[in-house]
Amino acid sequence: MDDLFASAHAPDDDAPATTVGRAHPSAPLAVRMRPRTLDEVLGQAHLKEPGSPLRKLTGPSSSAQAAGPSSVILYGPPGIGKTTLAHVIARAPGRTFRELSAITAGVKDVREVMQQAQRERDLYDRITVLFLDEIHRFSKAQQDALLPGVENRWVVLVAATTENPSFSVIAPLLSRSLLLTLRPLDDADLAALVDRAVADERGLNGTVTLTEAARDYVVRMAGGDARRALTVLEAAAGVGLDRAAARSEGRGTASGAVEVTAEDAAQAMDHQIQRYDKDGDQHYDVISAFIKSIRGSDVDAALHYLARMLEAGEDPRFIARRLVISASEDVGMADPTALQTAVAAAQAVQLIGMPEGRIVLAQAVTHLATAPKSNASYLAVDEAIADVRAGRTGPVPPHLRDAHYPGAKALGHGQGYVYSHDEPHAVARQQYPPDPLVGKDYYRPKPVGHERQLGPQVEALRRIIRGE
Repeated sequence: MDDLFASAHAPDDDAPATTVGRAHPSAPLAVRMRPRTLDEVLGQAHLKEPGSPLRKLTGPSSSAQAAGPSSVILYGPPGIGKTTLAHVIARAPGRTFRELSAITAGVKDVREVMQQAQRERDLYDRITVLFLDEIHRFSKAQQDALLPGVENRWVVLVAATTENPSFSVIAPLLSRSLLLTLRPLDDADLAALVDRAVADERGLNGTVTLTEAARDYVVRMAGGDARRALTVLEAAAGVGLDRAAARSEGRGTASGAVEVTAEDAAQAMDHQIQRYDKDGDQHYDVISAFIKSIRGSDVDAALHYLARMLEAGEDPRFIARRLVISASEDVGMADPTALQTAVAAAQAVQLIGMPEGRIVLAQAVTHLATAPKSNASYLAVDEAIADVRAGRTGPVPPHLRDAHYPGAKALGHGQGYVYSHDEPHAVARQQYPPDPLVGKDYYRPKPVGHERQLGPQVEALRRIIRGE
């Protein structure tokens, strides 16, 4: 069972846990460069203030009563330091560190950790820090098994998740924990990380130097992900060292640091991997930004988010469906042809697929984003639905009722109905809505696009129909 936990028990108050000790030289650069103290952690300044929960959790603690803050849930995208922070916490003296992965662990494993934590507290006055990676993969029953230990502080739980805890973590566990949201690293943080890894003895130890262009390339391709930055750096350094070795073959051993160029970095990684989870926050955040950019008439931003979704492998049919909705919700009668374009794009994507489907989607996005905008139809139907739900209906006027079945005329159905085509301009003066809604206006055209012409037309029609 111990191998499941990847556990580390610090033998004394001054010795760090074994799993957070010095990494083997053959370990990946990202592992070798893992920060040892909170001050070495780049970014997350909002969480590292004096007296903050993280400061208390990473500081010394000699008894369970002085355990500091309650359990914490670390929420943020991959590669910004969730696992790193857990290992920094584990280095604090007076701690027993246990690590579980929600992918492999079960309720039995959680309960065993809780029992061990109770013994550690009662017999040795030591605090157990339980790091649970990917807690969103735990079922409700598995998360429930954590509650006794967290509530009684047998353990200080440090849980990491890339998915919104409001949806992926049960409410009782959320209420007993502090939620710490980690922010993506900015370019300055990543550049500092790259420079540190190049010079540090745990990293590349000065065996290479980076040109400014290479450094910028590594930072750009990392996309806010520290782990990816170090992975790209390590690969780029390998390309540079291999190139230098090939050039020096037969001429003795090259001396001094090897310069790594942007071309070396591009050879190591020529395509940025999009951070995008089709079932997670990125899926909803990017499509939200996409639709809001179309609504806001920013065609360039809309095309950016389209490209982002397509590069991440989003289903183009999903994108097309959202365009059809936007065509009516945001453009509406300001440009009636927008819906035709969106529907045609959805059909074309089904017909031709990808990658050519991107061209069709781009045309539809351009049309919708640059079209005049009106949500008058959208507001009108919602207002009408609200009235129906509130009971403002009334019977259908008798002259509008169906008169095609035997006995209908005896009931007065259809009597007095005026056939519109018999009237001038094919518009008849008569009552159409139920009595409680006579004179009620739902549709209010806006003075934009095609609706600029519709406004006076709708008013003229209402005057004729209502006899005003």
